[in-house]
Amino acid sequence: MNLNSQLKPEHLINKIDNLWSLSGGKLKSMTSSLKGAEGSPVVTVNGTYKPRSWTDWTQGFQFGSELFQYNATGDSYFLDLAIDNIKSKMTSHVSHFGVHDHGFNNLSTYGNLLRLMNEGKIPKDSWLENYCVLALQLSASVQAQRWTSIPEGGFIYSFNGPHSLFVDTVRTIRIMVAGHLLGHHSSGENDIKISLLKRAYQHALATAKYSVYYGEGRDSYDIWGRTAHEAIFNTNDGNFRSPSTQQGYSGFSTWTRGLAWAMLGFTEQLEFLQSQDSLPEFEELGGKAHLEKVFLKAAKATCDFYIDHTTVDGIPYWDTGAPGLVHLPNWQKEKSDPFNDFEPIDSSAAAIGAQGLLRLGNYLKKDSSAEADKYWAAGLTVANTLFDEPYLSSDTKHQGLILHSIYHRPNGWDHIPENSKIPNGEACMWGDYHARELAHYLNEVIKEESYYTFFKGIASK
Repeated sequence: MNLNSQLKPEHLINKIDNLWSLSGGKLKSMTSSLKGAEGSPVVTVNGTYKPRSWTDWTQGFQFGSELFQYNATGDSYFLDLAIDNIKSKMTSHVSHFGVHDHGFNNLSTYGNLLRLMNEGKIPKDSWLENYCVLALQLSASVQAQRWTSIPEGGFIYSFNGPHSLFVDTVRTIRIMVAGHLLGHHSSGENDIKISLLKRAYQHALATAKYSVYYGEGRDSYDIWGRTAHEAIFNTNDGNFRSPSTQQGYSGFSTWTRGLAWAMLGFTEQLEFLQSQDSLPEFEELGGKAHLEKVFLKAAKATCDFYIDHTTVDGIPYWDTGAPGLVHLPNWQKEKSDPFNDFEPIDSSAAAIGAQGLLRLGNYLKKDSSAEADKYWAAGLTVANTLFDEPYLSSDTKHQGLILHSIYHRPNGWDHIPENSKIPNGEACMWGDYHARELAHYLNEVIKEESYYTFFKGIASK
């Protein structure tokens, strides 16, 4: 990536304002077309969002987007719409024992709504506040029960089963941290109390050890910052067996959206650690300094890999080992090309990863680290590209906000338009949500009023 060190957040004001002006109409159009539909909106096909009942992991991104739209514009239509949708459609996600996605669905909705109340952006409503708190507490407890023990701790297992650790989940463990902040714990047999914070950080430690590579010779393809989408364990003895993937090309290549989840997940937990004094849960896991060291290593490795293995404008291809890249020998030295004939771009990885880069840069500023400027510039470079054509959709008839994303390339779940050889021109719910979240993050940085984190506004003062 060519880092634009001259970029400042305020240089993106016009692009961010344009994003919000386009976003509202797209949300209204999607709401209208999805009336009566079963399942959550996942990806667009010919510009229209289509539902798919497959773990329903994207529903919270839909309603969370409505809350961000209200936050940015003050248009009460979106606040009322979000509250109605959360009340009528999110309960099943709180009590869902079959997924690892609680942080995605429930922090995006109940968490954002609680934040708006605690920040004074909407009037205090004791019933609504208690409703959100209870939902977050229960969601955290349910998520914590999806647990596989391994010799050095354990992990939240994916929908594939107890043998499977997904790299994605390091970003969804936020729900358990939020539950801890709200004074909750999970409970097991014989009334054993399970610390939500400890379980979240045991998962993060397992992800740092088994899902992220550091060039330390774990296998023939071990390079600094590579990630494996899935880590496979023997459930009889808890030992690691192999890397694998569900949505990437190979367990030995890097699916870039999984990489982006790790970038953002680890940097957010660094920010949380930075905000806390030493806690008993930290000491049980080696101490706060140890956790910071492990998470910082993982964050730097993944962010460095992203910078070194993306296009010059910061938008990555869907997998760094995708076989068609052999026909694009200079892809790392050229601008991203979503209309090529060989391999698709994944703009959703950029929307997620940009926040990870920015948060890491901001975190490192505390030590006046020279690396802080590198990561900060990288994040702004990605955002600057993402918030403009051909990625930001200015077509008012297209319900997607950020174009050229990929859902599941191996399964062929992405629309290939006529006269194209690869998927392009479509959007996904998580890409659009994270673009909105990125715009919100930058808005707060520009205004210098506050700094947006997942834990900000969760526990009222």
